Amino acid sequence: MQNPQEQVMTTAALGRLVDYSTQQVRDLERLGVLPAAERGANGYRRYRTPHALALRAYRALAAALGPVPARRLMPALIGGSVEHAAERIDALHADIALDRSRVRAALRGLEDAVAEADDPFVEDDAMAIGELAQALGVRSSALRHWEREGLVRPLRRAGSVRSYDSLAITEARIAAALRSGGYGIPAVSRIIEEVRAHGDTEDVQRILAERLADLTRRSVALLAAAGHLHALLTERLAEEGSSLTPPPGSAPGPRGSADSRRGGR
Repeated sequence: MQNPQEQVMTTAALGRLVDYSTQQVRDLERLGVLPAAERGANGYRRYRTPHALALRAYRALAAALGPVPARRLMPALIGGSVEHAAERIDALHADIALDRSRVRAALRGLEDAVAEADDPFVEDDAMAIGELAQALGVRSSALRHWEREGLVRPLRRAGSVRSYDSLAITEARIAAALRSGGYGIPAVSRIIEEVRAHGDTEDVQRILAERLADLTRRSVALLAAAGHLHALLTERLAEEGSSLTPPPGSAPGPRGSADSRRGGR
């Protein structure tokens, strides 16, 4: 039920909240980033609190993820269940943590490859395709694709069984880290060829260091977005007739807080 005292905003007024143009607001509504606006008797759009919450949440997510991923995510946050929305947000943090572990593994692999360049290969250190895929957090099919593209060169045992030695493991780590960072196959191939041909890891180390810095920026930006996402999902829960209640045994909110006032109504 709508609150009769709730502020009704025009398209321009809504856009001014986040410095967006009226056309940007209309486009975001058309893409499902904002809930569909009701129309007044004059045909003009009428926006309310849920639209403002969604717009602020989108802007914060766009700063953390980029506009395209944020546009893809928002319809699920405003149209699906709140449980599914919370799960999607949790996955964002998990994805960043996975990407960070891949980049650090690639950096360690580079250091090991340089340090062990002249060491003889010990077959017991080799990994099977399933083991390597699990270690990298990718599918075995991705490793096979990278092999076809020349990014990774596993050894072949009897019966054409793939075996990844230290060099192939390092190549796979570099490929996984760069692919998760948005690098295309041709770019990754050029980088890996440089490492193979010249043993030059400086460019790869610089790229991976930049990737780590970008992941840190995204983590911080997601923390900044948390307040807007909380407001959006709290509103959604209220619409569903639920509330964000603390777990049993937790301390109550301070007297006069929003939570305590809500509990007294």
